[in-house]
Amino acid sequence: MKKLFVLLLLLPVTVFTQEEKKVKNVILLIGDGMGLSQMSTAYYFNDGKPTNFSRFKHIGLINTSSAKEKITDSAAGATAFACGARSYNGAISVDTNLKKMPTLIEIIEKKDIKSGVVATSSITHATPACFYAHSNSRSNAEDIAKYLPKSGVDFFAGGGLKFFNKRSDKLDIYRELLKKGFILDTTALDPELEVRIAKKYGFLLADNGLESKLEGRGDFLKDATNLALTYLSKWEDGFFLMVEGSQIDWEGHATNAQGIIEEVKDFDKAMGEALNFAEVNANTLVIVTADHETGGFALSPKQTEDGWDYNTIEPKFYEGAADESVEYAAHTTTLIPVFAYGAGAEEFMGIYDNTEIFHKIMKLTGWNEAVVDENNQIKTNTPEINKRTFDK
Repeated sequence: MKKLFVLLLLLPVTVFTQEEKKVKNVILLIGDGMGLSQMSTAYYFNDGKPTNFSRFKHIGLINTSSAKEKITDSAAGATAFACGARSYNGAISVDTNLKKMPTLIEIIEKKDIKSGVVATSSITHATPACFYAHSNSRSNAEDIAKYLPKSGVDFFAGGGLKFFNKRSDKLDIYRELLKKGFILDTTALDPELEVRIAKKYGFLLADNGLESKLEGRGDFLKDATNLALTYLSKWEDGFFLMVEGSQIDWEGHATNAQGIIEEVKDFDKAMGEALNFAEVNANTLVIVTADHETGGFALSPKQTEDGWDYNTIEPKFYEGAADESVEYAAHTTTLIPVFAYGAGAEEFMGIYDNTEIFHKIMKLTGWNEAVVDENNQIKTNTPEINKRTFDK
């Protein structure tokens, strides 16, 4: 017994302080419309390459139903992630009484935490919009655009240029972004761009959504994720980055299996950038999930004259999804996987509501401490922090 006690004294002891445990950076990647079958294409149609999904060790499931519908849409799904509360389908960060709910980016702005939003859709589309804007309807793209210049977003990349400079009300929101200190580009995103933390950066690379992967979008999502991380990591107080693979959902609506496969491959590359960053930057948390599943997508065996061919996968959608009588395939309400990596990843295991993504982030970071009151509103007496003049 005495020998055992001496041996234990000689063993190295690792002491984790509260500061070391606290999450400083959060990267949330959302594969819009990406259910388990869409994600699984990375294992069967990835050109023999390993998928970054295999790098995750902590996995959970979320229920995605909205406040009024069993089957959610992207707006209600993203509102749950951005605000931690359920609302109705179509809501952009407002509750069922049309009251604005504070978004994650609005909350962390009070703490002087940097933020970024990247999407392959318009930057005013449902998912990205929920993190910085408020609207009774996701269809109000021009109204949503007006929030971006006055938001706490420091870096954004996606499409949607026409909602800023070709508006029906003739307002020039593009100029408003310039006035707020954004360096804007409407032609290309240079992944090697030398970014400075004293500036803000915005990329509006299409009038509406970007091209699909099948149409030749290239590595925009991977490059934008990498550039966003290069920029945001220059801020010593931490950051939040939301990256959306928007068009996994669009290809699901179109019942285009090859389109889903290519969009998931693209999303996988962006995940790789986030995971590579987290590997070398302590106190970084990476979360990968989806707002819902689209199309009842399944990886089925091919049917032949001799029966089922279990060596040939033939992706399919729910019966009737491609009927000419319907405009597009619908969402489904299957539970959605959550993958977590890095600091605090174990918190995301289990089965829970989609709103818990927000609350788990806040618990691990402490970002809402002394900022949000008991009514889930930003405190009016919270002092504005103005440290954003320091350049690195």
